[in-house]
Amino acid sequence: MNTPTDTDVLAAKEPEDSNAIDRVLVLEMVRVTEAAAVAAAQLIGRGDEKAADAAAVEAMRRAFDTLYMDGTVVIGEGERDEAPMLYIGEKVGMGADGGKAPKIDIALDPLEGTTITAKAGPNALAVLAAAEKGDLLNAPDVYMDKLAVGPGLPADVIDLAKSPTENVQAVAAAKGVEPSAINVCVLDRPRHADLIAELRALGCGVYLIGDGDVAGVIAVTDQDTGIDMYMGQGGAPEGVLAAAALRCVGGQFNGRLVFRNDDEKARAKKWGIEDLGRIYKLDDLAKGDCIFAATGVTDGSLLDGVKKRRKSTGATIMTTESVVMRASSGTVRWIKGEHRITPHRS
Repeated sequence: MNTPTDTDVLAAKEPEDSNAIDRVLVLEMVRVTEAAAVAAAQLIGRGDEKAADAAAVEAMRRAFDTLYMDGTVVIGEGERDEAPMLYIGEKVGMGADGGKAPKIDIALDPLEGTTITAKAGPNALAVLAAAEKGDLLNAPDVYMDKLAVGPGLPADVIDLAKSPTENVQAVAAAKGVEPSAINVCVLDRPRHADLIAELRALGCGVYLIGDGDVAGVIAVTDQDTGIDMYMGQGGAPEGVLAAAALRCVGGQFNGRLVFRNDDEKARAKKWGIEDLGRIYKLDDLAKGDCIFAATGVTDGSLLDGVKKRRKSTGATIMTTESVVMRASSGTVRWIKGEHRITPHRS
C-alpha cells in the first residue's frame, strides 16, 4: 500500500462540497501530520518515548493553528488535567470566525508508536481523523476488542460476538479458501496468548506486530500485505482512527470497549457511553464525510518514514510520505514532501 498511485487525478472529479469539509481542508490536514512526523523523527532511536511524543504533540498543535476551522479534539492526549495540549475538548484551528468556519471534530494521535520511535522500529505514524461535528465516537482511553477485514466481502461477515474460530471460518468461506489460508494480524502481547494459540490451531498465519495497531488494521485493506484479518485488544482511540480509514477505503470493523476497573467505566459514562458492552460497527465509530491522514515516522507497511537528506545545493531537507483519504469521494492521495531544515541562528 506504500506505492504511489494515480488516485490523485480523482480530485478533479470530486463532487461539489455541501458539508463542512471542503477539498482544501482535506489536503491541509496532511500538513498537520507532516509537522508531527518531522518533529518526532528527530528522536528516532534515542530511547526517550516521552520526548518523542512531546515533540510530535507540540508540532501538531502549532500546525492546527494555521487551519481555517472551528475544531474540537474529541480523541486526543487525555483529559485537560492530564495533557497540556491536544487534550479532549480543546479547541484547535483559527477559530469560529463568527460561525463561518467549519465545525470539525478531530481524533488524533501525534505519535502512534512512541515505543517504536524510541527503539527505531517499524510502523510509527503521525495520524488524525476529522469529520463534521458529532460524527466521530468520543471513545475513552481504554482498551477495545477489535476485529477487522478489508473490502469486497459480504456485509456483516465478521461478528465480535462470535469466537475467533467462527470468524476465521466465515471469512475463509467468503473468500472460497480453507481457514488455514487466512492470515491474521495480532499485537504481540501476553494477553493475546490464547488468541494466537487458537488461530495457529486452525493453521492460520499469525502476523505479530510489536505496536502500531492503526497500521495493523489498515493492512487488511491492502492485498500486498497478505493480511486478511485483524484481531485483538488495543487502544480504543486508535480503534476510532482505524475505523475512519476503513470508512474511506472500504472494509468492516467491530469494536467493543474493555474496562479493567470502575474508574474506566466512570470515564466512559462521562463521555456519554451508557451501554458498556455494546459492539460498535464501522459507522458507529466514524460516519459521514470522514478524512483520514497519516504520515510515516519510521518505515512501515503503510508508509515510508521520515528521512534526512542533503541536496546538491547543500540544503538539508527532511522527506516525508503521507496518505490522505476522504470517505465521500473515495479519493486516496499519496503525497511525498520535502521540508527544508532551517539552520538555527543564535
